[in-house]
Amino acid sequence: MNIFDRKINFDALLKFSHITPSTQQHLKKVYASFALCMFVAAAGAYVHVITHFIQAGLLSALGSLILMIWLMATPHSHETEQKRLGLLAGFAFLTGVGLGPALEFCIAINPSILPTAFMGTAMIFTCFTLSALYAKRRSYLFLGGILMSALSLLLLSSLGNVFFGSIWLFQANLYVGLVVMCGFVLFDTQLIIEKAENGDQDYIWHCIDLFLDFITLFRKLMMILALNEKDKKKEKK
Repeated sequence: MNIFDRKINFDALLKFSHITPSTQQHLKKVYASFALCMFVAAAGAYVHVITHFIQAGLLSALGSLILMIWLMATPHSHETEQKRLGLLAGFAFLTGVGLGPALEFCIAINPSILPTAFMGTAMIFTCFTLSALYAKRRSYLFLGGILMSALSLLLLSSLGNVFFGSIWLFQANLYVGLVVMCGFVLFDTQLIIEKAENGDQDYIWHCIDLFLDFITLFRKLMMILALNEKDKKKEKK
């Protein structure tokens, strides 16, 4: 028997027997919304980098924060679904605009950093998402307290580094932050499953959790690659 003649059963591969059918349908909506966010965020980043029609910075950050609060304050229902999807798209667009300065920094060093960082982020996100989906339910929820504590320490060290200006501390924050965000992908994915199992069908808000995880992962990986490339150029001189 030729083992290469065997066909892969993708239906069986993607079957999550420990997740109820209703939650699986909910996850499809979450990831469809996530795909929409990625497309709109890419458009926002393009607008900033190519046209400079909208300047990134405090204005875009403030706008995205306002839209997120507005979305959070709008209850999830069939009547408000289209409105909330519009708010989600606006939030994703301004988030993409906010990536503009970091993208320009990387393009100035080496344009190939961007596709490398995106593909790397997509692979990391996909692997950890599948790990959370295939793992036993609630198995990663214990990470919540650890991750929030680590995030608080990273925030404090970042604020402290404003005064110290240490490049070593900055790089340590990037690498540790990358690991922490991988943990958040695991935690948030399983948390969404548990919320859906308990009747929370707000797929739009659940999408924001995963979207922010992806964007933060992308930003950190992009900066790590950019700094490494910059160091290589210094060594060649």
